[in-house]
Amino acid sequence: MEKRATIKDVAQAAGVGVATVSRVLSGGSASPSTRERVLAVAAQLDYRPSALGRNLRQRRTGGMGLLVPDLTDSFFGRLAEGVLACARSAGEPVVVGSTGDDPEQESELIGMLLEQSVDRVIAVPSGDADAWRPAIRAGMTVIFADRLPAVPQDPAAASGFGDLMLLDGLAAAAPPPARALDAPAVLADDRAGIRTAVRYLSGLGHRRIAFLGGPGHDRRVAAFREAVGEPMDEELIVFATGSRDSAYAAASGLFQSRPDLSAVLAGGNMLGEAAVLAARELDLRVPQDVSLVMYDDVPWAELCSPPLTVIAQPGRDIGYRAAELVLRAGSRRPRTVVLPTELIVRGSCGPRR
Repeated sequence: MEKRATIKDVAQAAGVGVATVSRVLSGGSASPSTRERVLAVAAQLDYRPSALGRNLRQRRTGGMGLLVPDLTDSFFGRLAEGVLACARSAGEPVVVGSTGDDPEQESELIGMLLEQSVDRVIAVPSGDADAWRPAIRAGMTVIFADRLPAVPQDPAAASGFGDLMLLDGLAAAAPPPARALDAPAVLADDRAGIRTAVRYLSGLGHRRIAFLGGPGHDRRVAAFREAVGEPMDEELIVFATGSRDSAYAAASGLFQSRPDLSAVLAGGNMLGEAAVLAARELDLRVPQDVSLVMYDDVPWAELCSPPLTVIAQPGRDIGYRAAELVLRAGSRRPRTVVLPTELIVRGSCGPRR
């Protein structure tokens, strides 16, 4: 029996990424030349995404998939524990994949799960909504956990492609507006947690509060902006990629470029760790010189000197509830669940001096 072409085969033959193939095949945004090339290669290789939906309906294998950015991150480890505990109680196997917070790798794993007829997936998304549309259209039940996929950017608008067509006297068709993905999720109440932390720091007299952000922190950044209010000093919002080296560089650069800041809110435990290390390297005393709050509670936070004030989120519960939703999904569509966060005050914050 001849091997069926995969989404990865199409991407390699077309010279594009797997995420681009997913966007084109699901009707998402792409340049005309890229769209034409991908569709031509898909036809040549006889790649038919619609067959995936038939496979899912005809030979459901049981089990579920779990995609997380980093299994070594303690939060995602707790989330995975919750999923596995719920799946174990239901007698369901779990296929676990780590995306590395890389949208291309995520799209490749989605394609792999589809080809293996895994029809239920819990995911902490790394890519945008377009990466997930083909899977959902194929009949896969998807529950997002911890974060939501980003709304895709229009590449023609971002690159000025439409403007170039107009300059050449060509009528550029208006691309369809980018759409968010309407899929259920289990989330922590980021907004309330961030707002409570900012109010706590403001009550201590802090006015120059910085935010260290990373992949998937869009909602936390938005909550931070809302809590701080106008005018917003954009230099006090700094982003890192998913690596520890990037987190440390972002924290160190922030401390050195803005010696006037008095408090930092780290958007995740890796960023909190980086802030602690960078402050120590730069001889900044916590909380005398700078106050620190970290989003997410981890065991080492209490072992710091001083212990870190944190916004605790229920990682294991997020995973467990997501697994419950994906197991119960059927004719009745699950609703998004938002779980509470809690500010745990320890010794890393003090009054502004």
